[in-house]
Amino acid sequence: MAMNNSENNNGRIMSLGTFLALYIAQFVPSSFMMTALQVTMREGKYSLAVIGLLNLVRLPWLVKFLWSPLVDRHCLTVGDYKKTIISCEAVYALALLFTGFFDVKSDLLLILILFFISMLASSTQDIATDALAILSFRKQDRSLLNSMQSMGSFGGTLIGSGLLLMVLHSYGWHVVVPCLALFVLLMLIPLLLNRHITIEAKKPENKAKLADFIWFFSQRSVWPQIGFLMLYYMGIIGIISTLRPYLVDHGYSMKEIGFLIGIVGTASSFVCAWFSGVLLRRIGLHRARVLFAVCILSAPCYFLLLSFFPFSKVAFLIGIIYVQACYGLATVVVYTSSMQCVRPGREGTDFTVQVVISHLSGMFIAVASGSIGQWFGYEGIYVVEIAVSAISLIYILHFFKAKKDTISDL
Repeated sequence: MAMNNSENNNGRIMSLGTFLALYIAQFVPSSFMMTALQVTMREGKYSLAVIGLLNLVRLPWLVKFLWSPLVDRHCLTVGDYKKTIISCEAVYALALLFTGFFDVKSDLLLILILFFISMLASSTQDIATDALAILSFRKQDRSLLNSMQSMGSFGGTLIGSGLLLMVLHSYGWHVVVPCLALFVLLMLIPLLLNRHITIEAKKPENKAKLADFIWFFSQRSVWPQIGFLMLYYMGIIGIISTLRPYLVDHGYSMKEIGFLIGIVGTASSFVCAWFSGVLLRRIGLHRARVLFAVCILSAPCYFLLLSFFPFSKVAFLIGIIYVQACYGLATVVVYTSSMQCVRPGREGTDFTVQVVISHLSGMFIAVASGSIGQWFGYEGIYVVEIAVSAISLIYILHFFKAKKDTISDL
């Protein structure tokens, strides 16, 4: 029995490491490419309007629910999932490799097309990875799994948009980007070596249909979750989206802002994503959902309080660390609760739909914050964020109830 428990623990640790590697493989290249292209294009005297259009290459990540049923329908066994993930990673790496051969200033259109293809491949890999993760982990282990997912995204962002930018200045585009392609392939090694991943065979009646992303909304039981996904991030995303302009207004350079937000802030999210997964196992999903909602509510309150006093670098740095910590905590709750609302045979589709909802709500409040700040200043943004956070907390207390067993709900 002791040997079996030891083997199970080793298998779980190896599987957690496998999924961490897959999630990091998604975010390091994409975060680097977005940041590097923005900087390089600006240095090349491109207008802000043209640089803003660069965000369109991320479109596959916002509409990936359209082809997620195809992944669910095709992938029936662990072997199917592995083949899908490996194929997508190969396309991802190949697109990055070719991107490194071109020059940003003279071949921008080709680079954007290849970047779009890489985003299409990585978003499809993400669907398969999420579905395999849901099927291969028990409910009580999903909080730790979602810590790996969140840590992969924050760690990838930290490396891609922070550390690699420094490397770019030393070695150049034609060296760093092909190395990223090699990095993507190396992150497949844990998956190739891991024989501990097992799933139950899918039943024929649960086979996904092409329009299953629509039928997800036909379930009456998921509507409280949809409201939760729309509200939970809103209280901090508006603040996070205005941190950089605020620091610019106070005379900070691009390098200083990159360090404070891209490295210090993201590192805070990374650490708190791990802590969130551990805490969820101890106190349960409902208590964590409420606790972190209170933390989110206090973030805009803190920034509103700061606005009544002269600017303090230390006080604002504490605010950056705190709001990014809240983001790390909340992300694990969002992912864990989303895994609870998937239908058999449609795991990738249902999880993808929920993640897209949370991203769209975040995009909405980020855009709205710009207009609010234009008319009412940063104080107006903080007041709106306080109101949204309070509504989110009340919504959670009304629609979600605590369970006696704090572990089984994970």
